[in-house]
Amino acid sequence: MADPRTTAVQVKAPIGQYGGGFMVSREAKALCEEHGLGPRELYFRGRCGVLGECHADVVTSVAVFFPAAHVEESWNGGRKMHVERAVELYAEACRQWGRRKLGGHDGCARIAELLEPVVAQASPVGAPLFAGWRAVPLPDDPPARAVQLMHVLRELRGGLHANAVLAAGLDPLEATLAATHDATPFGYADGVTIARFFTWPEPYPTPGPEVVARRAEVEETTDDLMAPVFSVLRDSESDELIELLRFGHAR
Repeated sequence: MADPRTTAVQVKAPIGQYGGGFMVSREAKALCEEHGLGPRELYFRGRCGVLGECHADVVTSVAVFFPAAHVEESWNGGRKMHVERAVELYAEACRQWGRRKLGGHDGCARIAELLEPVVAQASPVGAPLFAGWRAVPLPDDPPARAVQLMHVLRELRGGLHANAVLAAGLDPLEATLAATHDATPFGYADGVTIARFFTWPEPYPTPGPEVVARRAEVEETTDDLMAPVFSVLRDSESDELIELLRFGHAR
């Protein structure tokens, strides 16, 4: 029987992959082309638009792992679209991607049913993007609903993880390079691949053993922080959720 911490560990990869997969999807690309936005303009305007119309520094404060200049350029470049409209479009991209990827998975309704109380009862402290996305209405159809809930939980883990990274004295690039990542929109990826995705300029330093060890501790801390989130589920429900989410890696 899975306890809350085991659940947090077991579900982080599928939730990260399916909750973030739409960000690099054909659905998101089509929206960029339709509305004349650059890929990162939609990414920041849509994802971080739940913060409302704000200064780029506010967005930088939550987009912890991206260079500040890149955040500012992308956020300000996306101002051609009203922030509430950007969130609506981004949410719809998430839902459409979920329908395409999981429309044939008959466990979606139960996944959504299990995740809803987890999302509803989690504390928003330290995770403003989670708080913002939790307030976005959920769709009725199971594949879209399940994926949007996974996206919301992904934002929770991301916010708590960023706090753990900073508390450990790591800078965002160090933390990115010092680990292999299994909860990305691409599935498994090494640190260099993710640093390039975040647009950090090369060449990259090679993390030393002490940095790698601290980054491993950060992952453990993040799992610890996520454990109470899943305490709302009974052990049998946790087992069920873990099993339901074993439907492969996002593509």
